Amino acid sequence: MNRPLRRYFGPVLIAAALLMAAAPGHAQDADYQARLAQYTKAHDAYAAEASDYWDQVVDKRRLRNAKRRAGEPITLADYVLTQPPVYSGPPKPIDPNAPSGPQPGERPPVPLLADFLKAAVEQFNFVPDRPSELEFKRAYAQAAGAVGLTRDQIVGVYAFETGGNGTYDMQAGVSATRPNAISPAIGYNQLLSTNSVSILAEHGGSLLGALRTRSKTLTGAQKIAMERKIDALKRMIVYSRSVPQNWNEFDRLAKTTPGGLGIHAAILDRDIGPLLQVQKLLTSVRFARTKHYTAPLSAAELELMNLTGDGNGIDMVMMPQDLRAQVPTANFFQQSGYERNPVARRAGVVGNLIADIESKMARGAQSPGARDLAAAF
Repeated sequence: MNRPLRRYFGPVLIAAALLMAAAPGHAQDADYQARLAQYTKAHDAYAAEASDYWDQVVDKRRLRNAKRRAGEPITLADYVLTQPPVYSGPPKPIDPNAPSGPQPGERPPVPLLADFLKAAVEQFNFVPDRPSELEFKRAYAQAAGAVGLTRDQIVGVYAFETGGNGTYDMQAGVSATRPNAISPAIGYNQLLSTNSVSILAEHGGSLLGALRTRSKTLTGAQKIAMERKIDALKRMIVYSRSVPQNWNEFDRLAKTTPGGLGIHAAILDRDIGPLLQVQKLLTSVRFARTKHYTAPLSAAELELMNLTGDGNGIDMVMMPQDLRAQVPTANFFQQSGYERNPVARRAGVVGNLIADIESKMARGAQSPGARDLAAAF
């Protein structure tokens, strides 16, 4: 090709090459847009149906609460009796042009034990006294027995929450082969970091009293160490009370501040950890009494309250047997909590949920960890 022709055809050939190279990208993008449109249409329809369903759940719950305050009986009509809608459309397609790495709005990883421990040192100059597993079980059993919780209740909750072999520093989702947590929940009855903050804010005085009583029995280096622990706990309590006293504020403090992270490390301490976990269960027992439920709570009933919150839990505990077979478990959850809870979804109705909890407790109670805990009483 002579020079004039090269000068003419050169840019044309380059442009053609660029168009050919871009063609697969254009096709891929068009395919993504088509699949995104299909997903959006299907998911929007599902979201509208789900929003209506969960609004009904909230409205029915308000109605039941009002009827209880007025002393009126609760009937089957006071519950949503259908199961929640389930999305069955196409999956959300992956944008081929999306940058790699975390995307806007993507949740950060759940903090791990190391994060809680690091924050505890930096924020409160606190390092938990971490005993052996058997020592922690003995301390836990002693704390539970001191407030009237029974061996069957404690072992049952432990068996359900940990499968019967969990350690006192067990974090939800973490194992030898899986380093990422699914929740900040730690311990025998799997306290969330928000639980740790709220318990210190609401019951910190009683925890301090227990440590001070313990300090009076100590001498020398042990007494000095306990006094330092008490000082650190005081600082944690002050911090937990630095926000308005409601669950949303406790949740924000626990999940978004170094001080909130640091407080959760107290659950690993041989003296404080058992008190925190026992207080969570004791609060449920006392709540049941305020609702005029005076019968002893079984392990499964106590776990219902631990699993769904006291208000929802006591609703199920006090429900007549014939209603338990008909009322969906969704009535006792928020949408996000229900969708994260495979036990509640699988059970379908309250009666099945209680049976599932009892079955899991019975299996877990035969495991070595549960047997050790029972022997600690």
